[in-house]
Amino acid sequence: MLTRFAFALFAAIPFILAQNPPPTMSYTAVPGWPQLPTGWNFKETPAVAVDAQDHVYVIHRGEHPVMEFDAAGKFVRAFGDGMYDRPHAVRIDPEGNIWTVDDSSHTVLKLDKSGRVKMVLGRWRVTSDAASTMQPIWPRPGKGPRGLRDDDILRFNRPTDIAFAPNGDVFVADGYGNSRIVKISKDGKLIKTWGKKGLGEGEFDTPHSIAIDKQGRVYVADRENYRIQIFDSEGRFLKQWTHIGAPWGLDLARDGFLYMSDGYNNRVLKLDLDGKILGAFGAPGKAPGEFSFVHHLAVSPSGAIYTAEILNWRPQKFIPAKPTRSTP
Repeated sequence: MLTRFAFALFAAIPFILAQNPPPTMSYTAVPGWPQLPTGWNFKETPAVAVDAQDHVYVIHRGEHPVMEFDAAGKFVRAFGDGMYDRPHAVRIDPEGNIWTVDDSSHTVLKLDKSGRVKMVLGRWRVTSDAASTMQPIWPRPGKGPRGLRDDDILRFNRPTDIAFAPNGDVFVADGYGNSRIVKISKDGKLIKTWGKKGLGEGEFDTPHSIAIDKQGRVYVADRENYRIQIFDSEGRFLKQWTHIGAPWGLDLARDGFLYMSDGYNNRVLKLDLDGKILGAFGAPGKAPGEFSFVHHLAVSPSGAIYTAEILNWRPQKFIPAKPTRSTP
């Protein structure tokens, strides 16, 4: 539960931001991006990801839950029907595999480039809460895969995001239910966890997104605590940024900067790795270039920024605005 001081501070954040606006980033929304097949629609759209070929993967909470588009917005394919309860994130690892996070079924899936499932982390509709009354569909209770006991099987409680370390380790933000970070080896073995619900250093209130830099530092969007916390790869607290608004989504781009979707303030931020806000764009609304609960984002190799919105049911593509010529 928030203290009165913390509640008053969080309530004041939009006012503080309005009094100290960051520099404006000149980006413009690409009209008509993307082009859906006739009769298809997005529903709540929590996440986007971009691969090395500049193809964009949009995950949403409706039919054809994972859709692939090229950079121009041309539809390529869709997959994943029947695989998700409430998808929350999609990421591409350095090898081009597609990873998805479903917070309602408590699972993280690794898919190859063709969309075939290669690894399942977590158990379908079974949380890590021992008091949970939910029952697994597979495997049968007490009968883990390859003879493992139930206690040996990794469980999540409404996970939110995933990131990849330079050595191949996988980090999962086990966010809504457990308020912790889970470190897993590249072959799916649990290494360690850290964190619990709270306001202190190394504690979380909805760890909603996660990113890892080339040095292995772990950046956690501690959403309801209105901060980003930074850890080393073993979970040791390093520092925190409390001046950045409400971090919902994080993407560490190839240009070495951290991009953040500020969901409650409906904007996108660009930060350096010391936490300095270098620029921002966006405003509340429903028109192109505006946001309503901008949930996540991804930056392409070419520098385009893609966003995903919950309430506006859409992804958007942004490109740097061309400078206007001044008349003599």
